[in-house]
Parts: sequence; structure tokens; C-alpha cells
Amino acid sequence: QVWLVESGGGLVQAGNSLRLSCAASGRTFNIHGTGWFRQAPGKEREFVASITWSGGSPYYANSVKGRFTISRDNAKDTVYLQMNNLKPEDTAAYYCAARQRSPATAAGSYDYWGQGTQVTVSS
Repeated sequence: QVWLVESGGGLVQAGNSLRLSCAASGRTFNIHGTGWFRQAPGKEREFVASITWSGGSPYYANSVKGRFTISRDNAKDTVYLQMNNLKPEDTAAYYCAARQRSPATAAGSYDYWGQGTQVTVSS
């Protein structure tokens, strides 16, 4: 089993930044891919960014490319999502996910999920 705990969400004004963290514990040696997803009220969960567990091959949704950066701290078993120049349309619950294969963009393909952290961007 793998446990994921997100933190770092909050309320910010448009144009500001937040950094989300996802701390993994348990059988982390089973993880090969991690991703960030988000879900706004009334909408489906959507892919935001992914990275390999070793910290390689970062990949982004077009909507966040150039503004968000995904990274990993190997020593802390933690994945980060640095979000800059936030926009009101970024408002959503953000979820960290992990899987036993290489990263993917399909939410349904992930094996483990965190509880989510809320990000609200005011205009």
C-alpha cells in the first residue's frame, strides 16, 4: 500500500503563486509514475502534470504549461507542484496520484490517490 498526503493549498489572488506538496509513504518502491490532477465543482477530474518517480520526464497539460512546474525530492519521497501566475480558472481541488507504471494522463490508470487540497484563485 502507498499513502499520499497533499498540502499547500489555499486562497490566493490571481497572478500569485502556490506550491503544493505530495508526501508519499508506505511501499514507495512500487511507484514509477506520479501525477497531479484537479477537479472543479461539476467538472470531471483532469490531468495537470506528471513526472517519473525518479524525477524525470515532466509533462504538462496545455492549460498549465509555462506556469506550473512539477518536481520531486528523492530524499523526502515528495512531489511538488509549483504554480505561478495563477488564474481564477485554476480554482479546483488538486489531487496527487501514483501508479506502478510510467506516468500517464488518464486518472483511471492511477493506483493510489491523496485526499486532495483546495486551491481557490480570486480575480
